[in-house]
Amino acid sequence: MENNYKWQLINDNVSQEDRKVLSDFILSNQRLTNGSKVKEFEKVWSNWLGVKHSTMLNSGNSGNFVSIAIVKELKGVGEIIVPPLGWVSDISSVVQLGMTPVFVDISLDNLAITADNIKKAITPKTKAIVLVHCLGFNAINEEIIKIAKENKILLIEDCCEAHGATYNGQKVGTFGDISIFSYYFGHHITTVEGGMICTNNEQIHEYSKLFRSHGMTREASEETQKYYQKNYTDLNPLFTFAVAGFNMRSTEINAVLGLEQMKRIDYNVEKRKHNLSVWLQHLDKGKYYTEFDVEGNSSFALPLIMKPQYKDRFHINDDFSSVCDILHLSGVEFRLGTAGGGNQANQPYLDNYPYKISGELDVVNYIHSNSLYIGNHTDLTDVQIINLVKRLNDV
Repeated sequence: MENNYKWQLINDNVSQEDRKVLSDFILSNQRLTNGSKVKEFEKVWSNWLGVKHSTMLNSGNSGNFVSIAIVKELKGVGEIIVPPLGWVSDISSVVQLGMTPVFVDISLDNLAITADNIKKAITPKTKAIVLVHCLGFNAINEEIIKIAKENKILLIEDCCEAHGATYNGQKVGTFGDISIFSYYFGHHITTVEGGMICTNNEQIHEYSKLFRSHGMTREASEETQKYYQKNYTDLNPLFTFAVAGFNMRSTEINAVLGLEQMKRIDYNVEKRKHNLSVWLQHLDKGKYYTEFDVEGNSSFALPLIMKPQYKDRFHINDDFSSVCDILHLSGVEFRLGTAGGGNQANQPYLDNYPYKISGELDVVNYIHSNSLYIGNHTDLTDVQIINLVKRLNDV
């Protein structure tokens, strides 16, 4: 359904040239399901990101599920340390696959779970950490990498909102054992629906391909196929299922669009970073939280968090409803709670599954009730951003 916002959450980032390329491909090719174009996009993405292997999926959500399925295959059933701020599939993948999510609190600086909170939550049952780079802010640091290695815990980077973000000059999504990206409409690039799971680990790469396509061994390497042919001689090699997989394959159409959009991904990242800089530079620092750690960010959206007013820094801010009114009157679309609508530990789907909370969730609870984000895209101008900020500063 059409909306009447002057400043939409996302812009139409599929260009006419993209549409022409798609039309030409559809008219001239018979195979439209997972094939050579998917493999080409996987290779181009791996080279751009700086990893050995990428496996294209039908969504970033599917990447969450495949990553947890791999953890379960390698480590068995147990606990997964998760952020309360992110997307629902960061948690739903954990509970649906029989694992127990353990929520730990985040930092206002980058909206990510902290090393100290991770350490306090680790038990002998801990199998993995899900680290989300929320709204394009870098979440990784040396201490988190060290914690995962020393405890033999798999580290999963959810980079669905952080294409091109960096830590020490290296792209996020290259530090953990597994990383996940989304190409949903409105992200830094889009395939409309689509995602990628990336790794430098050969075994994890094999599992990614297996879980993506029903668990069929014909999707895996020749070595893996020969192993199952030798040990399961009574099975048809074309229909041997090594793992309890899913159908999460993408199409050639999505890959063709992704390849075309890769031509402008670096520009998109830089423009979004510039927009965030203008946004934070002009916001009233007495009214709004602006002290984010912006080093290496790639800015998925423009966050607006009310500055805590009292010594009890997590008291609900009385001005927040006035901010929402200004955005409505200005025709600006927004989302309450920032990423994923705020604290996932509050969501009703968890009533049906076991979960744990380690420590207090004070920061995310404050963000849940006192924050929002608005769209950040390449069509925005400095004048648009500054004029809106002036109105917000008058609260």
